[in-house]
Amino acid sequence: MHENEALNYHRLPVPGKLHVVASKPCATQHDLSLAYTPGVAKPCLEIQSQPATVYDYTGKGNTVAVVSDGTAVLGLGNIGPAAGLPVMEGKCVLFKRFADIDAVPLCVQNVFTADGKTDADKLIEITAALEPTFGGINLEDIAAPACFKVETVLKQQMGIPVFHDDQHGTAIISLAALLNAVKLNGKKLSELQVVVNGAGAAGLACANFYILAGVKRENVVVCDSKGVVNKQNASNAAKLALATDRDCRTLAEAMRGADVFLGCSTGNCVTPEMIASMNRDAIVFAMANPIPEIMPDLALQAGALVVGTGRTDFPNQINNVLGFPGIFRGALDVRARDITDAMKLAASSALAEIACQEVPADCLKTLQNAYPADAAAGMFAGKSPLKPSYVIPKPFDARVVPRVARRVAEAAIRTGVAQHQISDWDQYESSVSQRISKQHSCC
Repeated sequence: MHENEALNYHRLPVPGKLHVVASKPCATQHDLSLAYTPGVAKPCLEIQSQPATVYDYTGKGNTVAVVSDGTAVLGLGNIGPAAGLPVMEGKCVLFKRFADIDAVPLCVQNVFTADGKTDADKLIEITAALEPTFGGINLEDIAAPACFKVETVLKQQMGIPVFHDDQHGTAIISLAALLNAVKLNGKKLSELQVVVNGAGAAGLACANFYILAGVKRENVVVCDSKGVVNKQNASNAAKLALATDRDCRTLAEAMRGADVFLGCSTGNCVTPEMIASMNRDAIVFAMANPIPEIMPDLALQAGALVVGTGRTDFPNQINNVLGFPGIFRGALDVRARDITDAMKLAASSALAEIACQEVPADCLKTLQNAYPADAAAGMFAGKSPLKPSYVIPKPFDARVVPRVARRVAEAAIRTGVAQHQISDWDQYESSVSQRISKQHSCC
């Protein structure tokens, strides 16, 4: 991709990637009287007297705010809210394209300390004030450790789902890949020795989520830019909670005898020798972008069984777009007050489930068009396509959002955070599929 191609995509024919389209007609005097005064007073008074009817008379129930202060944008770092706006617009495009959710980018300023870092309390105050308008909050590209407090407090204060995708999106998708990878190497989650390189929002969230799923706490080693995180060098509470007592200091030492390497760090920091020192049939998720911690071919040659990255041009792309559209679709559809751990685990299970199921003919046609080389190589073939090069479904697999939405909504109802009930789950999953398909045909 040429640099000018990306710039022109965002600039032409009009600046940006979003615009607003009215969902009701406004072509006559009568239409105008319904859309605004005097007709609009009626739903206003209904909502005043019965607050829950805001979901019946406004777009709140299908609207998500993508909130960022621009302090940790992709691999670009603290570039500020204005420079982060193209990313937040892009996130909104994905919400609409994959789940028919109307998302609004909100890049905020005046939420920083004197040294340019996030003032968690200020960001919390601004975001909490958005609740009357939005059905959910997607926190995005907020630097650690402030992001942990921001999400925790907002989840306590707000009555709508709050989700920091940089933490939980990566954790959910990579866990799904891990659940299938261990089916191939015959190991159990409780047996795995796991090394996480990168102690920012994504790395720490992945480590905690794996532990929630069944990996033993004592089997996890986290490394940051200075080496292995232990109780003597942990620089914040989030790192201290995952500090190890093991007698290892470097990433290379930590990887000896490990079963899983998870990278949320920097490119080319892992060597083939480090992979070779891991246990047999190792699982390697090298997710640094655009350059992985180790290139997939080198990891496979060194003995890894399953390798995933964050890139679209390699197998097993661990891409957050597999998660957040379906997670919010399910949460919004049952009017969930929160996105719980059970809902996150359900999303991982749904993704793992899809990769083990035969691909229907209509879905296969879409995948063949979107991923011709992978299809030609037989990636999607068989009653169970699961293989080392395919442990996670592809973003353009039409089954992903409906299935994730279903499992998330089921978990929301099961854990008591849903305010709307669904009785026919097969019908619901089908309706989500039809809704998304209809949205595509209109665009």
